[in-house]
Amino acid sequence: MIRLEAFREYVRGALWVFPSLAALGALIAGSTLSQIEIGPDSPLAPIAFQGTADDARALLIAISGTVITVIALVLGLTVVALQLSSTQFSPRLLRNFLRDRPNQLVMSAFVATFAYSAAGLYTVGVSSGVRTEEYPRLAVSGSLVLLFASLGLVVFFADHLVHSIQIDAIMRVVERSTVDSVRRGLRGSHEHSAFEVPPHAVVLRASRSGYVQTAHPELIMPTARKHGVSVRLCQRVGEHAVVGTPFAWIWSLRPEDPPLDPEVMRHAIEGAVRVGFERTYEQDAALGIRQLVDVACKALSPAVNDPYTAIQAIDHLAVIFCSMACRPLGADVVHDPDGGVSVTVPSRRFDEYLAIMCGLIRRYGSRETTVLLALIRLLSSCETVIQEFPDRLTAVAREAALVLEVGEAAIEQPTDVEPVRAAVLALQQRIALRDQAASADQASLPSMA
Repeated sequence: MIRLEAFREYVRGALWVFPSLAALGALIAGSTLSQIEIGPDSPLAPIAFQGTADDARALLIAISGTVITVIALVLGLTVVALQLSSTQFSPRLLRNFLRDRPNQLVMSAFVATFAYSAAGLYTVGVSSGVRTEEYPRLAVSGSLVLLFASLGLVVFFADHLVHSIQIDAIMRVVERSTVDSVRRGLRGSHEHSAFEVPPHAVVLRASRSGYVQTAHPELIMPTARKHGVSVRLCQRVGEHAVVGTPFAWIWSLRPEDPPLDPEVMRHAIEGAVRVGFERTYEQDAALGIRQLVDVACKALSPAVNDPYTAIQAIDHLAVIFCSMACRPLGADVVHDPDGGVSVTVPSRRFDEYLAIMCGLIRRYGSRETTVLLALIRLLSSCETVIQEFPDRLTAVAREAALVLEVGEAAIEQPTDVEPVRAAVLALQQRIALRDQAASADQASLPSMA
């Protein structure tokens, strides 16, 4: 499962996989069309190439040369887009361009056209080393079809590239990927539980360095149940592990049992936890948050000084945090109801995600009223969707107070602070009213019973 998961993630971000498959498919299609004989009375005769063998070879040579030039142009434009995105916004956005499916499909079409036309030169007009007038006319017509399709894709690629390097489109892609990760990748449900590691726990050390990309505790449970031990990973998904440092704690349920050799669990743990050289979206919602926060912080730097881009980034972050505010977060724990063992994958709580995001942006944007107001709007949006997690309202109120505090300390004009103060007070009043309503509901439960 882990290998298949890693393969799928690699294919999504590899620019060569789909073009290679397209080239192979083009060669198969060309070979198949070459076997079709077109007679004068065939219904396919009108669409078969009508020129001589020399005309067909000249056409295939021209198409091959043209497509190679177009491929070089497309690659050059892609590199320019990657460089612009890296320097202007964030280097962590490069992977999003590599994962862009339209770019992969356009490149696949160009490579397929070149492979099809170049391979046709081996058969068109040549047979057993001598010139011949008999050649697969329908296959040559296929090359013309691919040429016109490639020309259309050139126009599509130019339009797509212009739109894809716009900051709105870049942040929209990050937002969609992160929300999808929140809905499908975050499986935590123990936000308020404390997971203590007993003193007799043994340490399994990491065998390789890299970022924890995915973790599946249910795959570790059969081995843990077999040996009667509980397991807790040291790193959360998205954190970096270093070879030789603690990777997991393992302990038996009875302290008097002899110490367990941690190596007996290595195969199961490393088979269920994927470590790679970069972070991925699969189970790491913090990656998308980090990318948007990077964009906001770079926009607020003195070299760029673009607060509106930072406000846009906060608006996209609001969508992500609202999707997180209404679902369980925290550690992902798998329990064995019979043996009592458990496997725990630690994860961030909602207040930790919120503190990381607000902390960086409020420090970089402490002097700009509009940025602070955007943060308050984000917190207000979270307050409206929080239903079953009252502790998160406390975190929202705390972050709002910090936003006001940093604004009062950094903004020199008192008039500029007033909108921030008013927004924070309104948010705090709404939270206080919700707390009072919740307390009243709890007080009425015994009397109703």
